[in-house]
Amino acid sequence: MEYKKAKITQVKSRIGHPERQKRTLEALGLKKINSVKEVVLTPQVEGMINKVKHLLSVEEI
Repeated sequence: MEYKKAKITQVKSRIGHPERQKRTLEALGLKKINSVKEVVLTPQVEGMINKVKHLLSVEEI
């Protein structure tokens, strides 16, 4: 099965958000504003992105 890739960028601060969302950002590999990570869009990663989509910018590659 072939999965698509996406480039995710953190565009908003994690300050003031629940601990669970902070941990989700860290699990995605995002530590600071404007940090960028290329990820494979598996169903698990898509779910993580949906939980913190208000803090991210997502581009499909």
